[in-house]
Amino acid sequence: MFIIRGLIYLLALAGIAQCIALEAFQFGTSAQYSESSLTEHLQDLFTFSSALTFMVCAYLSKPLRQACILLGALMFMMFVRESDSLLDSVVFDGAWQVIVGAVVIMTVLALRNQVKESYESLKRFSQTSSFGFVTAGLVIVLAFSRMFGRTAFWESVMGDAYVRTVKNIVEEGTELLGYSIVMIAATELLVFVLAAAKERQNSTIAAKASFSKAGLVR
Repeated sequence: MFIIRGLIYLLALAGIAQCIALEAFQFGTSAQYSESSLTEHLQDLFTFSSALTFMVCAYLSKPLRQACILLGALMFMMFVRESDSLLDSVVFDGAWQVIVGAVVIMTVLALRNQVKESYESLKRFSQTSSFGFVTAGLVIVLAFSRMFGRTAFWESVMGDAYVRTVKNIVEEGTELLGYSIVMIAATELLVFVLAAAKERQNSTIAAKASFSKAGLVR
């Protein structure tokens, strides 16, 4: 099963790389990789899907509940941030800041009396395989893509031949890679949580059967 999952992830990332290239193949030198590009839409999809998956994990796993709530809230805030242009045009200018602020307040209120539980939950999460994926994905999104996509860097490299679209492709493509890794982490965590739930269910059934057998023997 793990080999199949690995193959699926490999093919998924290869497909994402192809999706990044589609706009260039379709529009050629006119490609802009703007807010309305497929790359940006995929970022929206992955951030929202990751947030939803983490929230499902929070519902299914009591030991990881607080950690998953925090991760779900973080990814939802990133989804809102990625949708800032749409929110500014459809709702009002600066709407995304208001929504993000509201999410922060709601998360703090929800976990205000669970500081110790939150720490223990995050500690448990750090012991899962998903922790490394989440960390790597967030580092790529929040640090690497920003540093690698700096305008000054690409102007230095390309000089008079500087083309902003190239810079956008690198920055947005790298960012999408980071979000993809976080989505893989959320998927892996869901698999782990479901497996743990199934194991607990089997243990409960076995315990009940053992008690029933002991009763019959008596």
